[in-house]
Amino acid sequence: MNYLFDIGDEEPPERRRAKEKSGRQKRIRQFQSAQKTAAKKKQKRQPTAKQSPSTPTATVRKDAAGSTSKTSHDTPLSVAELTLQIKSTLEQPFQRVWVAGELTDVSRPRSGHVYFTLKDEHAQLRGVMWRSVAQRCVFDLDDGQRVLCFGNVEVYPPRGTYQLIVRKCQPEGMGALQLAFLQLQTRLAEEGLFDPERKRPLPRLPRRVAIVTSPSGAAVRDFLQAAAMRHAGVEIVIVPATVQGVGGAESVVQGIAAAHRLRPLPDVLIVSRGGGSLEDLWSFNEEIVVRALAASRIPTVSAVGHEVDVTLSDMAADVRALTPTDAASRVLPDRLTFLTHLDSLGTRLRRHLWDRAARYRHQLDSLSSRPVLARPHEVVRHHSRRVDELDAQGRRAMWQRWRRAESRLQAVAAAQTALSPLAVLARGYSVTQTDDGRVIRSVDQVAPGDLIRTRVDDGEILSTAEKVTQTERPD
Repeated sequence: MNYLFDIGDEEPPERRRAKEKSGRQKRIRQFQSAQKTAAKKKQKRQPTAKQSPSTPTATVRKDAAGSTSKTSHDTPLSVAELTLQIKSTLEQPFQRVWVAGELTDVSRPRSGHVYFTLKDEHAQLRGVMWRSVAQRCVFDLDDGQRVLCFGNVEVYPPRGTYQLIVRKCQPEGMGALQLAFLQLQTRLAEEGLFDPERKRPLPRLPRRVAIVTSPSGAAVRDFLQAAAMRHAGVEIVIVPATVQGVGGAESVVQGIAAAHRLRPLPDVLIVSRGGGSLEDLWSFNEEIVVRALAASRIPTVSAVGHEVDVTLSDMAADVRALTPTDAASRVLPDRLTFLTHLDSLGTRLRRHLWDRAARYRHQLDSLSSRPVLARPHEVVRHHSRRVDELDAQGRRAMWQRWRRAESRLQAVAAAQTALSPLAVLARGYSVTQTDDGRVIRSVDQVAPGDLIRTRVDDGEILSTAEKVTQTERPD
C-alpha cells in the first residue's frame, strides 16, 4: 500500500526571480533619473552669447619667444556632477568583467551582504556581493582564497570610490561546488556527524518502509521493482519531494519530517534519486538535508546517484546504498532466501522434536521398569514396616534415656540431702541464733538477758540468756 503526501515550497522560485528583476529595474531607473538631473544642471550652466562681466572668458598671452597662445577656462562642475560624469564614463565599458584575485578583509554584516577586497601583487579592488547573490553562493568566502569574480564596476558617489559588484563567484582552480562540498564535509566531520559510532543497524525484517524521492523519477520505479522481486509483504510509503534544482533541499527535509509524522512510524527511511552531475545531486549535499538525516529517529539509508557518486547524505545516513536497487536489496530480505531459511528452520525444528520425544520415551520406559512403578503396594508395605521398626527403636531409646536421667537425679538429691544442715538437726543437733537471725558461734555474741532462738529438727525454741560462761579450750 502506497501513500502520497504533497509538499509545497514556502516561496516559489518564480516569485523570487520576479522580486530580483523588479529590484534591478528599480536601481536602473534611479540611475537614469540621476543622469538626467545632472545633464539638466550642466545645460543651465553653459555660457551664452552675451557673457556677463563675471563669466570667465578666453585670454591671449605672449610667451618669451613672442608667440601667442589661447587658453580657455571651462565651466566649473560640482563634485556630484563630476562624480556622475566619471560614473557614466567608467561604468559603461565594464558592465561584464571577470576579475581574478585573492580575497582579504571579508566581512558579513547583519544585512546579509558580503564585503571584501580583491588584491594581487600590484593593486587592490573593493568588492561587494549583495545578499541575494550571497545566498546563492554555494561555498564560503574566506580570507586568502583565490577566486574569479564576475560582475560590473560601479562608482559609489557618496565616497567617490569605485567597486566591483559581484554577480558570480567561483574558486580559482577548483569548481565552486567542489569547494563547497569539501568545506561543509570538513565542518560536519569535526562535529562528529559522520562518526561510525553513530551508525545504527537496519532491522532484519522491516514491516514498513518510507522512501523520500520524486514520484515520477526512475529511482522510485527501480526501487519498487526490486522490492517486488525481493519481498512483496512490506508496506512501502512514498513521500514525494523535489530532488533537484531550487528548493530541492528544503523539499527533501520536509519529506523527512513528513515520514516522522507517519503512524505507525516506519522501520526504515530511505532518501533516493537517480544519477546525475554534481549540480543535479547538490540537494543531497546541502547542510539542512545532512543534519535532518543525522537527527532522524528512524534508521536511514541514502541511495543517491550511481556507485561513483558520493554525497554528504551518504556519509550521514546509517547505511549507504550504491543505487536505489541496491537500497531495496539492503533493506528488504530476499523472498526466496527467506523461504529457504524458513524451510531449514522447520526441518531443524521437526528433527529436534523427534529427538526430544524419543529421549523422553526412553526415559519413560526406564522408569516404568522400576519397582516403585511396577509394584507400588510392595514398596508401600516395605516402607510401612520400616516406619514401625523405627518407631519401636525410638521408644526404647527414649525409655532408656529417661531411666538414666532419673538415676542421676536421685544420686544428686542424696548428695544434697547429706550436705543439708537440716539432716544434721535430724541427728540431734541444733542451731542457735540471735534475735535478729545471726548464727551464734561464740559467747561473745550473747550477753545476759539477750533473747536467743534455738532451731531443732522439729521446731524452734525461744529463750533468754541468764548467764554467759566462756569455756577454756585445751591447748
